[in-house]
Amino acid sequence: MDTTTPTTPKPAEPAESAESAEAAEPAQTDALDQEPDEELEELKEPEESEERPTGVGAAAAALAGAGLSVIALTGSWVSRVLAERQTLIGQIESVNAPSTEAKINALYGDAWHLTALVNGCFSALALILGMLVLAGPAFGAPGRFNPTWVRAVSWAAFALGALGVLLFGLMYFDVLTPLPKAAG
Repeated sequence: MDTTTPTTPKPAEPAESAESAEAAEPAQTDALDQEPDEELEELKEPEESEERPTGVGAAAAALAGAGLSVIALTGSWVSRVLAERQTLIGQIESVNAPSTEAKINALYGDAWHLTALVNGCFSALALILGMLVLAGPAFGAPGRFNPTWVRAVSWAAFALGALGVLLFGLMYFDVLTPLPKAAG
C-alpha cells in the first residue's frame, strides 16, 4: 500500500443509487404498515371492568370467623361483663327468694346461662362466616376459587364455630354441667 498518494473515494453511479433508494423506501413503509393490532391491544391498560377481585373480603371474613370462634371458646370480655351484671341482679333478687334452689339459680344460674348465650352467639357468627366463605365461590364467577389458606382458615372457623354452638347449647340447657342442688 502506497501512503504517499492520496486516496479519494469513487463517486457512486447515479442510476444504482436511485434504484436502491426506491427499493429501501417501500421496505420501511411496509414494516410500519404491517404492525398488528394485537400488539396495540397488549399495550393498552386494562379497563376497570376487566379487573378480577382479589379475594381480600373472603380472607378477612375467614380470619374474623376464626378469631370469633377462638374468642367464643375461651370466653369473651363481653360475656364476662354481662355475667357479672347478671350476678349482681341475682344478688338483689336472692334476698326475696323463697328457696335455696331459687337463690342458687338467681346468683349463679342466670349468669351461667347468659355467658353461654353470648359466647354461643359469637360461635354462631363464626359458624356463619366460615360457611359463607366456603360457599362463596359457588355463587361467584366460574373458575374462581379462594386460595388454599383462606379455605383452611374458613374450615377452622366453621369447625370451631360448630363446636362452640354445640358446647354452649349444652351449657345453656344445663346438660353439660347442671346447677348444683341444695342439700336437704
